[in-house]
Amino acid sequence: MGWTISHGVQNTRSATTIHNLAQHLAHVLSASDWRAIEPVFGYRSGDPFQVPHADARRLAAVLRRAANHRKMPADWGALARELADSAERAASARQPWKWR
Repeated sequence: MGWTISHGVQNTRSATTIHNLAQHLAHVLSASDWRAIEPVFGYRSGDPFQVPHADARRLAAVLRRAANHRKMPADWGALARELADSAERAASARQPWKWR
């Protein structure tokens, strides 16, 4: 199963890739930052969901912090940045950030 993510994420991302990214995010983020993004990255059902635009902006900021953390591997940081950019685009357009 893969995730198609709105607002500019170029490729479908496998559930395994998102799970692995979540592990890296949990490693570099503070507990409060992890709690902010856990509803998205801890989502296990595989059913489509969407994040309201106001929440997407907050998630973008957390993803950027994680992407720029010195302990984040470069390739996972690039994926976190791509997701942050797409969340920010959704927020700027006042549209939900969709995962399907």
